[in-house]
Parts: sequence; structure tokens; C-alpha cells
Amino acid sequence: MTISAIPTSQIEFSTWNWQGHRIRYTVRGQGTPIVLIHGFGASIGHWRKNIPVLAEVGYRVFAIDLLGFGGSDKPALDYSLELWENLLADFSRELIQAPAVWAGNSIGALLALMMLAHHPDLSRGGVLLNAAGGLNHRPEELNPPLRMVMGTFSRVVSSPGFGPLMFNLVRQKSRIRSTLQQVYCDRTAVTDELVDIIYEPSCDPGAQQVFASILTAPPGPHPSELLPKITQPLLILWGAADPWTPISGSKLYQMLAEQEPERIQFASIPNTGHCPHDERPEQVNAYISDWLKGLE
Repeated sequence: MTISAIPTSQIEFSTWNWQGHRIRYTVRGQGTPIVLIHGFGASIGHWRKNIPVLAEVGYRVFAIDLLGFGGSDKPALDYSLELWENLLADFSRELIQAPAVWAGNSIGALLALMMLAHHPDLSRGGVLLNAAGGLNHRPEELNPPLRMVMGTFSRVVSSPGFGPLMFNLVRQKSRIRSTLQQVYCDRTAVTDELVDIIYEPSCDPGAQQVFASILTAPPGPHPSELLPKITQPLLILWGAADPWTPISGSKLYQMLAEQEPERIQFASIPNTGHCPHDERPEQVNAYISDWLKGLE
């Protein structure tokens, strides 16, 4: 499938008011609705290589900036997966008004699972790309020394004095580029445009408080708690070289795909990191398009 990516400057954005906050979204195409949910620190622009392709092959493609990210408002709140789940459910009822396919990367994939498990009336199926196991690590997942380091880091990030200083270090373009080059196998995919997609929202008022709130938020439900409640079709795609959510963590999904091949499909994408939709869009778009045809 030929990529027809659109520059972020050419994406047509709309604004929706949710509980007094401006939420930015885009919609393109006609047909079965599919909602693209970005991961931590990302935004609608991270789907710029997928939106036009999926729209061109006959789907109504929505992409949304979660509250606190991208072009959406960044109020001082206690952020959580449950907050964003409520946002997505209201977005679906008000603007989509039909059962949708929920597609997400990283924590966006975990949110897709939550929508499928908790809102079956709003959900037709799910596409998971390198699904996160939680918004943050659970203490029991870390060895004692690392648990102590993460506890100290959380306190520093949240402190009024050191928090903004640390955030200013983390959001430097050179550091963003370096981090992306660690999690993308194809370094040519780490472009200036991609760096700007992540950097620009970090300059917005309130961005530092959002960052601190999310890094100290509860991890939320584990996929193993959600999957038994889900009956809709699933497509799970995994960048096999992801250092953040290693493919070893996909065993649960692979096992389910072996048990229920009619409902669940799993595919690993070699030499690909944490964001396969952006790093290998041709493959991901083809997988999603072929799978969506099977829902018709």
C-alpha cells in the first residue's frame, strides 16, 4: 500500500468541548468508524501516515488528542486512564454515534482495551500496537533498587522547585530525538517533523504539570484483567525490537490468538520499535486495512 502521508500542517482539526475543556480532533473519510488513540507524549500528528490511507480505503477515521496532550487543553488535574476512558466514551456518544474500532499505540492501546471491555455498546473491535501494561510501572514489577529510584524520580518530578527544571531538560529537542532513536529501529523515521510533533505541545502552559501528574498516576487496569471481558475481534501488532514494551510481554496475546484464531489475530513486525504505525506505516496500514475488511 502506497503511503500518502499528510504533513501535520495540512491536517484539518476540529475542536470539541468536554467538561469545559477544549479537545482537538480530526475526522476524515466515510464508512466504519475507527478511532486512533496516541501514546504518552504523542498526538494526532503521530498518525499522519495512517489517517489518509485508512480514509482512502473506505473508513471514517477519527484521531483525537487526549486531554493534556497535543492541541487539547492541559488543565491541572489528576490524570488517569479512567479520565481518558470517560473522555473517549463521551466523544463516541456525541460525535461518532456508532460502534467504533478503537486503535491505539502504547497507552493508547490500553485505552482501546478499556473501551472494549467497559463499553461494548460503543465498540466494534480493537487494534493494539505495542500495548502498554499500564500507565506507569506497578511497584511489584520493579526490583527494590529500581523501585527506590522511581520513587525518588516521582517525588522530584512533582516538586515545585525541581519539577519544571527536570521537565525542561526532558523536553529539549535533542533529548526527544535521542529517545526516539532508542525506540525506532529505522532512524530515518526520526524526522524533524516527528520531533516537533512531540516538542511543540510541551511548550504549552500547563504541560509540565500534566507531565508530573501522569508520571505519578496509578497504573490502571492490567490487560490480563480486561481481556477476559472482551468478546469483539482484535488485531494485535507488535514491533519485535521494542525496548519499552518488549515482545516477550506479548505472550498473553499470542496465546489468545492461538486459542481463538477466528477472533484474534497477532502479528509481529521485525526490526521495528515501539511505534510501528509511524516506523513501518506500509505494513501497519496493510494489516489494519485487511483486518477491517474482515469485519464487514
